[in-house]
Amino acid sequence: MSISKKIRRVTTRSIHEMYTAGEKISCLTAYDYTMARLLDQAGVDILLVGDSLSNVIQGHETTLPVTLEEMIYHTKAVVRGVHRAMVITDLPFMSYQNTVEEAFRNAGKVMKTTGAGGVKLEGGEKCAEVIHKISIEGIPVMGHIGLLPQSIHQYGGYQPRGTTDEEAERILKDARAIQD
Repeated sequence: MSISKKIRRVTTRSIHEMYTAGEKISCLTAYDYTMARLLDQAGVDILLVGDSLSNVIQGHETTLPVTLEEMIYHTKAVVRGVHRAMVITDLPFMSYQNTVEEAFRNAGKVMKTTGAGGVKLEGGEKCAEVIHKISIEGIPVMGHIGLLPQSIHQYGGYQPRGTTDEEAERILKDARAIQD
């Protein structure tokens, strides 16, 4: 029997066990109780409450307008809908970019008020110090590299990333910077 079938509640430890065993790990996005309930019942391992709710739910052109408070609201609804899946929530634009202390405080607020199992943030090497601080204090962090919607204006659109040798090397460097 696979590890994922034995898991009563998905945690960082069980994800690591699944990874080590070579099992597939599923992750889908949910923004509300009903979708979370359905995905959890279907056996999805990780539910991401993405800042993409700015586009999908709120109708904005980018992910930038969504606030920390809105992410907390949607994460609470998703957490109430799950029994097994681990819930990860995005830290929205400007909730972790100013200072390491502010990033840690906001990640802590999300964890304390929502019941999420971890946070996700965009950026590699430039966010390594923030990721390190948050994770050594006991908050699981999922890094997001490559196509970075919060940096959409810097790149001028949602074009593929890593298509040149230089971009591919940058993505690998970012991955190495945040892997631990």
